[in-house]
Amino acid sequence: MLLYLRLAWRNIWRHRRRTLIIVLAMGTAFAFMMFYDGIIEGFTDAIYGNAIRVLGGNIQVHATGYREKAESNPMLPLPNDAAVVQVATSNLEVTSATRRIVTGGLMSNHEGAFGISIYGIDPPAEQPVSLIAQNIAAGRFLEANDRDAVLIGKGLADEMQVQVGDRVTMVGTDVHKENRQRSMTVAGIYDVGLPTEEKRMVYISLEEAQDLYGLPGQSTEVQITLKRLGEEAPVIASLSPRLQGYEVESWDKNYPELQTAINQKGAVMQVFSVIILIIAGIGILNLLLMAVYERTREIGLLGAIGLKPRQIALLFLLEGFMIGVVGVAVGAVFGLALNGGLGIVGLDYSSFSGVTEYMALISGRIYPTLGLKALPGRAITVLIITTLAAVYPASLAAHREPAEALHYV
Repeated sequence: MLLYLRLAWRNIWRHRRRTLIIVLAMGTAFAFMMFYDGIIEGFTDAIYGNAIRVLGGNIQVHATGYREKAESNPMLPLPNDAAVVQVATSNLEVTSATRRIVTGGLMSNHEGAFGISIYGIDPPAEQPVSLIAQNIAAGRFLEANDRDAVLIGKGLADEMQVQVGDRVTMVGTDVHKENRQRSMTVAGIYDVGLPTEEKRMVYISLEEAQDLYGLPGQSTEVQITLKRLGEEAPVIASLSPRLQGYEVESWDKNYPELQTAINQKGAVMQVFSVIILIIAGIGILNLLLMAVYERTREIGLLGAIGLKPRQIALLFLLEGFMIGVVGVAVGAVFGLALNGGLGIVGLDYSSFSGVTEYMALISGRIYPTLGLKALPGRAITVLIITTLAAVYPASLAAHREPAEALHYV
């Protein structure tokens, strides 16, 4: 096999210019695929990572039985929630773990009644990591001892035509599935650029929620925020043995529409990647077909000295494979250099924040990753396509009659 590898390596560099053109074309395509992967991961962290922070964290811990009743938003007290927080924060990937009470209800004033989700939060624990706290448009964020104070989104404030200091009526469902009504003062208005979410998500202090909804000193959920999106599975695997008797779930269970959006985006790119590589594969097919015709007498000589057709075919398959290896290597170097540089300086996408609703979550610059997650799969795809591109020329070379080929002019 070593002899075949040496012969194949020598043969692909017989026409350096032609080989370099193919390798550079493949390398450029591969580098841009890595660039796209890095950009998409950067976008995912910037947009979907922030969306998950707004919606409820990377991981949620609930009492047993929550998932069966999740559609009705059950108020199941979380046993020993302080211990859950302690276990969660002991993991190095966890940025914060905070207790919450989540229920549904209505908010009304003279403009009408609006369906809402009510979040009772621990303000001192959430403020350092909360995207809501970082985007207060008017008034202030909540405080631990707040009573009759509510933080609402700009979308809801616009619908209800209220400002900071105005009074509104809030109705929420308590632990016994009874409605509890209270008149609240708007303490602050947040603006994260997501009107749909801003219209439904309102916040009160955890102590207020405990008093209102019959959960003294308790909570219904622990929200866990991670350093990086995509680390949910290993963190859940490490936490689950220490949180027996609880339901520990990733964000994709509660927000499947976000996972669907990420998967669709990745699937579209996979199709385009394969098309690009097939085009590069056609270049390799052309290169090796020319080699077959140019080396007809050489192929006849190889057959005359005893090489079997399958051995001649193997030689051409190895040439296609080696061109693929060189193309991957060149592309990986280009791609790492490009993504590495852009990962330091970033790309300014703030001007596109109004294109779609979730684009509003881009705070400024996008920092691409190196694009290493998809690198093995991309490399294997390239090698398969380049090898397949060599199949026909290899078959053509293998079926040359030695006597005929030796007399070829």
